Amino acid sequence: MIVLDLCCSQEHRFEGWFASAEAFEEQCARQLVSCPVCGSTAVRRLPSAPYVQTRHSPSAGNAAEQVQAAPVPVSAEPDQPPHAVAENMLQMLRHMSRSAENVGDRLPEEARRIHYGEAEVRNIRGQASPEDVEELIDEGILVVPLPPGEDEIH
Repeated sequence: MIVLDLCCSQEHRFEGWFASAEAFEEQCARQLVSCPVCGSTAVRRLPSAPYVQTRHSPSAGNAAEQVQAAPVPVSAEPDQPPHAVAENMLQMLRHMSRSAENVGDRLPEEARRIHYGEAEVRNIRGQASPEDVEELIDEGILVVPLPPGEDEIH
């Protein structure tokens, strides 16, 4: 897993999480990477030292987690206070969840099919156990825990 600094044609800066630099290039060429602020798919990589995730700590508890298999851009505007960045990220994750195909408990299987080229590339969401999540990440498949929807907050 790598985290890249990105910039769109409107000069909005953000981060993107990808399985590899090659995965970013391929997704960018297919216009699957877009700016979370303006939606532009004219995205370029900025010079940076990418963060590489090599291990995943398993989540506590035995409950299934809702996760999404997709690149996740994160707002990184330098003048935003931390709470605004967190709120922007929360809203973006909720938007991604609403627009992703819900594959339910088939998430691990479907994420693998997409990753290995056996199914079309698309954003999916569903449920997976902490063990399934760890196995997917070990295979280089990005899964991201999603926050509850606005209508699910008590």
